[in-house]
Amino acid sequence: MATLYSTHCRSFPSSSSFPSSSLSSNQSAVTFSNRFLAATVSLKSQHNLLQQVSVHTQQHDGTVGANVTPVENNHSGKRLRPELLSVLSSMESKVEDGAEKDENECTVSITVVGASGDLAKKKIFPALFALYYEGCLPKHFTICGYARSKMTDAELRNMVSKTLTCRIDKRENCSEKMDQFLKRCFYHSGQYDSPENFAALDKKLNEHEGGRTSNRLFYLSIPPNIFVDAVKCASLSASSGNGGWTRVIVEKPFGRDSESSAALTRSLKQYLTEDQIFRIDHYLGKELVENLSVLRFSNLIFEPLWSRQYIRNVQLIFSEDFGTEGRGGYFDNYGIIRDIMQNHLLQILALFAMETPVSLDAEDIRNEKVKVLRSMRPIKLEDVVLGQYKNHTRGGVAYPAYIDDKTVPKGSLTPTFAAAALFIDNARWDGVPFLMKAGKALHTKRAEIRVQFRHVPGNLYNRNFGADLDHATNELVIRVQPDEAIYLKINNKIPGLGMKLDRSNLNLHYAARYSKEIPDAYERLLLDAIEGERRLFIRSDELDAAWSLFTPVLNEIEEKKITPEYYPYGSRGPVCAHYLAARYNVRWGDLGLDVEQ
Repeated sequence: MATLYSTHCRSFPSSSSFPSSSLSSNQSAVTFSNRFLAATVSLKSQHNLLQQVSVHTQQHDGTVGANVTPVENNHSGKRLRPELLSVLSSMESKVEDGAEKDENECTVSITVVGASGDLAKKKIFPALFALYYEGCLPKHFTICGYARSKMTDAELRNMVSKTLTCRIDKRENCSEKMDQFLKRCFYHSGQYDSPENFAALDKKLNEHEGGRTSNRLFYLSIPPNIFVDAVKCASLSASSGNGGWTRVIVEKPFGRDSESSAALTRSLKQYLTEDQIFRIDHYLGKELVENLSVLRFSNLIFEPLWSRQYIRNVQLIFSEDFGTEGRGGYFDNYGIIRDIMQNHLLQILALFAMETPVSLDAEDIRNEKVKVLRSMRPIKLEDVVLGQYKNHTRGGVAYPAYIDDKTVPKGSLTPTFAAAALFIDNARWDGVPFLMKAGKALHTKRAEIRVQFRHVPGNLYNRNFGADLDHATNELVIRVQPDEAIYLKINNKIPGLGMKLDRSNLNLHYAARYSKEIPDAYERLLLDAIEGERRLFIRSDELDAAWSLFTPVLNEIEEKKITPEYYPYGSRGPVCAHYLAARYNVRWGDLGLDVEQ
């Protein structure tokens, strides 16, 4: 039986508010009606209103039709049953009346598989605590860490407590909240491929669930080569067996290419249905990425300009100012294209370029993203630049080369930098270059989307800009991290008697505009998974389309053993990246000095 949780953290309507794996037609009807709950007006109220005022009909041309006099019927004095005085369906009324009852009869058990790893310690447990602190978790919940390491409940709590922090804007009762949260955390040691160990986990979860309807969420924070074993054991030995739901969050990488990704999906679907699998890309949970569709579809000034007619190019940029120190061995198996471009940047591109979805329903949004991915032109090797950072001394400090990492094979050709030009062959984006750039050990840390608009035809002020018309280009910048901001570069007259023009920014700096601390991406995605909201998770056909775009060029790079261009640690990356952009009459926007004050 589906259970509707009230977490006090979400106000948007969604079919996924019902945590069951699949919605029945009745549940879908309830979900549709939920969108109108804010406008609920009882029939009794309407009747009273009609007795007091006459009704006017407003025409499209602004004229008002004749007054309409309410007609009394023979039953006007009868008292209708309460359930008939509302636009709530009978099922909705039952859900509303039983909300408190359901909250007491159901529980959510969250098992972090791989609880002793860095991701669990640094991201997952802190995100769960933040949700608890904000009152976003259900009344009854249990968090269980599962890993091969031998550990007691007290040792897990001690490990987790070192990474927990309270919101900057909410420091009240922080220690008290931490203590309450840690009391809900338990640990179970076991092998990832042992049905017996997962059966013991199931027994432990049952004890904490206290006979309530159990809903279970498994977060796989483990290497991909043991995903299937863990899913098999969890599904067969520790899934919810009393009418609740079971869901599994899977971390990237989702394979290395089309073939391995498809094989992983087939293996997972032996034990789970598609709507039980939540493939997480934490970049989709970033505040500015989620705001992308709001910015475009709720502001009239942007949507009409969102096409080849006005946009000259789009740049998706990801850079880190540190190398692979400490994880070079893992990174060498994938490289920057698989690690960043094929997932994070491509998902942002699909959200940016998609057509207006039918609704904000998860399936409608993901359908449009798939259309974008399937419309993209195959990537050519000549449209790709590869780089690898080398050692460099700066300010008296020596920075190592990628291959200096002892975990990296000698002579490795794995790229730590890549730039690529991509194209979408549809009516909206035909001919517009989408430039991606991702790299490690660069001069700055940032992730941003840059939209460069076309030059103004017959611009009266061209002579004021000289030969460099790019300096006069309007540019919309969406900075995902750090220091989140949205700003639009415009041309403006410098105050004074002369006619000197300057480029200024219309700036929405989040830290200055909003006092509330921005939630971490993992908080949003964990809450979505608990609520069954799939908008920000990747569907299997999305994954197939993404891999089919990159797999051919990845195979060609590896078969031809392409040597990357070497760039100094802390530099702006390979010079060839500028040549790639210049080929399409583009200048990388992140290399200029933005005035963001």
